[in-house]
Amino acid sequence: MGRHSDFIPWTREFEANVLARSVAEDPEWDRGARLDPVLARSVQRFQVGESGDGGNLIRKADGAGDPDYATAARLFVAEEINHARLLRNLLSSAGYETISSHWTDVIFVRLRRALGLRLELMVLSIAEVVALRYYRALRDGTTDPLTTEVARLILEDERRHVPFHCQRLRVAFAPTPRPVQVVLLLAWWLVLFGATLVVAVDHGPALRQLGVTRTAFTRDVIALFQGVAADTIGASKGSGSQPSR
Repeated sequence: MGRHSDFIPWTREFEANVLARSVAEDPEWDRGARLDPVLARSVQRFQVGESGDGGNLIRKADGAGDPDYATAARLFVAEEINHARLLRNLLSSAGYETISSHWTDVIFVRLRRALGLRLELMVLSIAEVVALRYYRALRDGTTDPLTTEVARLILEDERRHVPFHCQRLRVAFAPTPRPVQVVLLLAWWLVLFGATLVVAVDHGPALRQLGVTRTAFTRDVIALFQGVAADTIGASKGSGSQPSR
């Protein structure tokens, strides 16, 4: 287990974002949004993925024996809940309702809850990497100002979430024998490939509307994940990184 002080900078980073949100104006929902039905269905599915309460992750974080990490994890969950709120309001502004569930989210949730904190974060980090590419496509590929603003706000948070998870995973992987790390890395890549292909197919029409092909989306997610894998298992015996703005 890492030093308790390792995650204090993350707590400060998350708290600074809470303060920034409290003084910033919310997007102007009343001006409305224009979402094509194909894009709206895609946003609805991502909104479901952001809408959990994070209780399972919080319980595992509490059991990890690092109160500083547990505090940071709660603040991370609060940001995810805020993402769900932003997407819900975006859909409402465009005249759409949220959906209660989607099969892709059900699979992700079951995988995350299957075992301990390490597995949950491995699956969660895949979802975060996919989200990085998706929200970038949503930000850059739409002409609707409200959609662009919401995607930008979420993307700024997601860029912080990935290194946060990487640091905790390094702590989890550090005592693991190298051969076991290699096996876990291969399994992690297999899940990444499967998840990326599912998202690329499931959201293909929306991505195409945003100017991103399924092939380009898959290639970009893989490139992003290469950095995550190297920063996690490849550096698991090194020192923890600090949050970067």
